[in-house]
Amino acid sequence: MRVDLFDFELPDDRIAQRPTVPREAARLLGVGPHGLRDAAIGDLPGLLRAGDILVVNDTRVIPARLFGRRGAVAVEVLLHRQQTLDTWQALSRPAKRLKPGQTIEFEGNLAAEVLSKAEGMVTLRFNLAGPALMAALGAVGHIPLPPYLGREDDAQDRADYQTVYAAREGAVAAPTAGLHFTPALFEALARHGVRRATVTLHVGAGTFLPVSVDDTADHVMHPEWGEIDAATVNTINAARAAGGRVVAVGTTSLRLLESAAAGGELTPFAGDTRLFITPGYRLKAVDMLLTNFHLPRSTLYMLVCAFAGQQRMHDAYAHAIAANYRFYSYGDACLLERSDPT
Repeated sequence: MRVDLFDFELPDDRIAQRPTVPREAARLLGVGPHGLRDAAIGDLPGLLRAGDILVVNDTRVIPARLFGRRGAVAVEVLLHRQQTLDTWQALSRPAKRLKPGQTIEFEGNLAAEVLSKAEGMVTLRFNLAGPALMAALGAVGHIPLPPYLGREDDAQDRADYQTVYAAREGAVAAPTAGLHFTPALFEALARHGVRRATVTLHVGAGTFLPVSVDDTADHVMHPEWGEIDAATVNTINAARAAGGRVVAVGTTSLRLLESAAAGGELTPFAGDTRLFITPGYRLKAVDMLLTNFHLPRSTLYMLVCAFAGQQRMHDAYAHAIAANYRFYSYGDACLLERSDPT
């Protein structure tokens, strides 16, 4: 499909700079076959049914943005994907001036050797590994805020850009739909009979990259590592068999569930996914999607159009812009009902 079919104009003042406080006070736009409904995240227990199951992504964002020097040259690094305990693929600036064998010095005692360059990425081997490397990143690294925020990260972002259930370190971007949840909201959902299951997908730096081609068929997705264990699969399948709906919290959870259901049924999964969902894709594992509002011409906006219908999502986004909804990572959310292609 033509990428320009997924374009829209967004006023700059609709881009949220900070999350709503409290988190569940954010606005929520219901999108389904019966039209649009304005609500709030705190209304979610009444919008779901007893027996439904929320699937959340427990990846934890690491301070993956680093500033260093290679001799007299200033270097910025954004970690993308861990390969071993001490080795990461990364985006870098200026990439052209980095060569294998060179060393980048960061703050403290952290340094990394450039091992290779390929496909717009550099591979870096750090002088620390495992917990020691994570501790060093925590000390000198920066939270990799999305570029569209147009500001540097600060101490507040360390808490704001993390879900309350984040557990497994490895993401360089937050699964932002999950930022709306609080313990109190989970308690209200549980009282309503809505269950919760947990999966892991480590969001990579590729989520920040724009679609630079004219046709979706020419776009290449960066791989991201994810896992769904057998116990979680059994829990989700049992909920669905009993009539409950599978509600993916965020596009990351949805992509992982659909990757694990590639054969037609949800099965355990551990590995990389490059799944690129565009209109015409037939969903197998997810019935509803809670997600934030996404960038124009992005793979995530294409995904929601595939999930709920392209014209329906164009209308929903037009409504959200006119009604002053807050967009992107720290913004409001929408709850989408699935619309299968015919």
